[in-house]
Amino acid sequence: MKSLRFLSAEAFVSNEEFARKSLSAVAHNLFPLLFKASYLLEQGEVIHDLVENWPLVDFNMGKLLGATVDYQEDLSHRTCSVCLESCLTGLRDYVLNNFSPYRKRLKVVDLTGIKDVEVQFCECKKTMGRWARTQLLSKLCLELVVYLQQAQCNPGTFEISIDVLIDLFVTERNYELVVEALLKKCCCPLKICCVAFRSDNLTLQKFFYIIKLTDPSLLRKLEIVHNVRLEMEHLEILFNSIHFPLLMSLTLPARTFNVQRFTATDEQMLTNIGEKMGEMTHLTELCMSFSILTGRIQKLLSPLKTPLKMLDVSNCSLNHADMAYLANSFHANHLEALDLSGHDIPELYPSTFFKLLSHSSSVLRSLTLEDCNIQDTHVNMLILGLSPCQKLHEFKFVGNPLSSQALKHLFTFLCELPMLKNVEFPVPRDCYPIGITYPIDDASVCRFDHQKYESVAEDLNLILVQANREDVKASTPLFGSYDAAVQETNNELGAYLIKSFKETLEKFTTSFNKMS
Repeated sequence: MKSLRFLSAEAFVSNEEFARKSLSAVAHNLFPLLFKASYLLEQGEVIHDLVENWPLVDFNMGKLLGATVDYQEDLSHRTCSVCLESCLTGLRDYVLNNFSPYRKRLKVVDLTGIKDVEVQFCECKKTMGRWARTQLLSKLCLELVVYLQQAQCNPGTFEISIDVLIDLFVTERNYELVVEALLKKCCCPLKICCVAFRSDNLTLQKFFYIIKLTDPSLLRKLEIVHNVRLEMEHLEILFNSIHFPLLMSLTLPARTFNVQRFTATDEQMLTNIGEKMGEMTHLTELCMSFSILTGRIQKLLSPLKTPLKMLDVSNCSLNHADMAYLANSFHANHLEALDLSGHDIPELYPSTFFKLLSHSSSVLRSLTLEDCNIQDTHVNMLILGLSPCQKLHEFKFVGNPLSSQALKHLFTFLCELPMLKNVEFPVPRDCYPIGITYPIDDASVCRFDHQKYESVAEDLNLILVQANREDVKASTPLFGSYDAAVQETNNELGAYLIKSFKETLEKFTTSFNKMS
């Protein structure tokens, strides 16, 4: 519902030429209202001029685009390229604008509230993801430095200092540009302040260099994800050489840990890493998927002084001792998001898992149990375990061998969870050929009866409709959930994988020729 004020703001900014000419007569407290109206209507030039003439001390994208009294809809998930580019170029021109520096009050720009999502509603249909925002801001900062060095500027321009809070996303392709922008931060009125950092497709040498440039003392989230070959010894070096006092969230790449080849030295190294994480008193989110951590969860997590709210140990080969530690640890009562995918829960530790679920049920919002060998005979027990989870928003269980009948039974129960919004369910087992084995390999995952699947999916959605739960989104992402970062850089990621495969093949051929 739009207030009369918001409708008036829309009418004002819809006439682009008139709005731009009239901004000097607009009361300062109306700029946030006009900004959101301009963003909704994708009025790029008005957005640019609003930011260029911003009269307030702070500019917080999350708050400006979020739900307000005048318009409740949250627009922070609209990463419209036209709007965001206009916003960032307007910020550059705010610095260069020749009006009196006494009018320039802006001190902090916060871009961290922008959310990258799969479905965009902007009319231009062109998005500017996290990687592109990193690229553009770095480019504009360098342009400012060059301009200020070459041009005759108002002396007051050099006194401008604006902290720009941003979630940086760095890959090989934009590495040099971002490094140069960070190195020249002291010379630029726009000060890049990295609050969250994601790294893909980088050599270790480049990763270690750029992470030091970001000012780790400000970092709250660190994601080291695809094609950064960080192993346990490198992680120990990272934690020993760099202090992360505010770090709240840590994501480590696959195969960071592998206890199968541990020596006594490796055991001590793991202990040291656990102790270093224990010094991160704000750390509440930890993702260590696709590492082999059998029997070592307690050693890694017990030094933590703050309870974890999010834990991803998918495909980490956990044993009964690991699950028992998690179920009885102080983390269990605080877990809001838990991912245990890739573990045969019904076979290995059913009672311990349900104990963990019981302890976390009062706060649990997201549960992921993909490829966990949950079968029809386990559904009643699963329903019993999920019943207390009244705050559950998201349940993902793709890859489990469940029949269409079992799914219907489970969906009937899921309708009773009042906060549930998203369900990711498997293709029913009876849609696949007889004799299919689980977990299903990538080559076979699409070889099912699509017509039968569509019929079952319709029945499941009908269950939701009949229970008045149209607010629940149910889907079957065959190749994993949407990842905005991967989607944005998939071409670079694919090229890197091909290059790595080629290098591996060449090494194998060379070794084979030597043996011959």
